[in-house]
Amino acid sequence: MTRYVLRVASLAVALGLWQTLTSLNVDLWLRFSQFPTVTDVARAFTARLSGPDYWTDLTDSLTRILTGFLLAAVLGVATGVLVARSRLAEDLLGPVLEVIRPIPAIALVPVAILLFPSNEQGIVFITCTAAFFPVLVSTRHAVRALTPMWEEAVRTMGGGRWRILGSVVLPGALPGVFGGLSVGIGVSWICVISAEMISGQYGVGYRTWQDYTVVDYPGVFVGMVTIGVLGWLTSTAVELLGRRLTRWLPRTAYVPSARPPRPARSVKPAPAAPAGAPGGPVSEEARDEHLV
Repeated sequence: MTRYVLRVASLAVALGLWQTLTSLNVDLWLRFSQFPTVTDVARAFTARLSGPDYWTDLTDSLTRILTGFLLAAVLGVATGVLVARSRLAEDLLGPVLEVIRPIPAIALVPVAILLFPSNEQGIVFITCTAAFFPVLVSTRHAVRALTPMWEEAVRTMGGGRWRILGSVVLPGALPGVFGGLSVGIGVSWICVISAEMISGQYGVGYRTWQDYTVVDYPGVFVGMVTIGVLGWLTSTAVELLGRRLTRWLPRTAYVPSARPPRPARSVKPAPAAPAGAPGGPVSEEARDEHLV
């Protein structure tokens, strides 16, 4: 309960500082006089909740993000496993993927407009591309980091490739896969909002940009708060799902207030017994004779 109280208190302090700086029109180096106050944003948020446009934008953005993210999860995991397990796939797909990976997903907006017949499909494509590469890279590293002993044990018991894939590769790589999924969902939100600002007709990003063009700054902050809350909820859902599916992993309980254990008392080593005596050091010849 203490941790939850501290979290709520930190949020309340941040909101109180925001309200104080904006209501007093503080202009030191940052121009807080240009910002709306917390009460202005709250009034605008209440007005948006009572209208139908807010919920339409929310539904459209969630549909785009979930569709693109699910496609990226399936394609990223499959491609990561394939590249990590097959040298031929790594030679064929690796150079192409490494050339495309540094390109920002938002830079693919012109490509999406040219390729797809509708803006909706283009936004889903950008969202999928943004989440695909974090999932791919994390899956590839997780598969390559697996202990070869596990695979050899399955082969010894007569298991084939599909058995190794289902019993060793996928379960062993799950922690790394969900690490990439957590990063990918955050990047997806960044890119879907940017894509909606450029080529969307509905959505949280589109509405936020429209509010900026008409100088409705409280509405802009309503969009920013909505994006932050949605991103936090979806990231938390991915992390909870990852913990659920990897509950077999050993976990350590972190207790910040616990004192570290005292070091054990040093015990003086017993004097060494002479060579050849019981308990004494064994010569190399005796060791070899024992092995024989």
